[in-house]
Amino acid sequence: MPAPEHGAELAPLTTMRVGGPASVLVTAGTPEEVVEAVRAADEAGTPLLLVSGGSNLVIADEGFDGTAVRIATKGVRAAPADDGTVEVTVAAGEVWDDVVARAVAEGWSGIEALSGIPGLTGATPVQNVGAYGQEVAQTISRVVTWDREEMRERTFTNDECRFTYRNSVFKATGRYVVLEVTFRLDPGDLSAPIAYADLATHLGVEQGERVPLAHARDAVLAQRRKRGMVLDADDHDTWSCGSFFTNPILASQEMDALLARAVERLGPAGPVPPTFPAGEGRTKTSAAWLIDKAGFTKGYAMPGPAALSTKHTLAVTNRGDATAADVAALAREVRDGVQAAFGVTLVNEPVFVGHSL
Repeated sequence: MPAPEHGAELAPLTTMRVGGPASVLVTAGTPEEVVEAVRAADEAGTPLLLVSGGSNLVIADEGFDGTAVRIATKGVRAAPADDGTVEVTVAAGEVWDDVVARAVAEGWSGIEALSGIPGLTGATPVQNVGAYGQEVAQTISRVVTWDREEMRERTFTNDECRFTYRNSVFKATGRYVVLEVTFRLDPGDLSAPIAYADLATHLGVEQGERVPLAHARDAVLAQRRKRGMVLDADDHDTWSCGSFFTNPILASQEMDALLARAVERLGPAGPVPPTFPAGEGRTKTSAAWLIDKAGFTKGYAMPGPAALSTKHTLAVTNRGDATAADVAALAREVRDGVQAAFGVTLVNEPVFVGHSL
């Protein structure tokens, strides 16, 4: 196992760039090193933190009193499958957008709408990462993990991953450490059917149409840059965890109550929250809409130290010298303001380490 670093700063390993040091940091470059570091921490009874690109972590200012394992494994291999698709197996430590870029270049369709998402591949099944009408649950074939309880390698099929909206069996428990992910992608030059209205408009096509893979990727990146969702060290709008809150999924009664509150707040002729089917008796609505209409518009709390992005109300950002406490305080203010305005409690998407929202 590589020599551990003591007191290593964790903030530079996250996209929010806040948080204190770890007692111990181990950088693991192979699956064997990942397992060895995890086993050592577990056998010692030491708290464990996996750092997989840091795009979904808000680490407390006092840091992490335990062992942080930085996933740095590499490798991508592809093989034709019996059904005519291509199985692409990716090490957990591969940069996700590099994988998407390669898929587009190779002519592998199915993840192009996930371009520009920060983080590493091993984190994608944990959150069931998704954007612009795609999510990894649609293409993941299997996930190889280390089972910390049974002390063995365990492989999950797609069904066994229990994917739901921004959730999975891996997020529900800290039991499993993702080692590699296999995607089943379609060979060809065209994208999957364009499922997101704004993306279709940008491309000048109808929803459901296909476009050249490279065009789809370029359009997604353009949409994300417009919203400050492509990492740029010089742009503080990108010093964030991306979308800070998940879109609420509401039962029928809850949706009716939201619509009534919207009329009460915005008037009978005012705007209404967007709605999307989310299964029998359930409707998904827009967290960004709720935040904006509750009075937290783009750039709220500027100049900071923490503020909403000037490009997108859903991103809580570090304007350069914010602390984790600053980020949490702003997120709490937004969450509580939406609850007061509309009766909906937003749920944070990033994981808080060492503190809570």
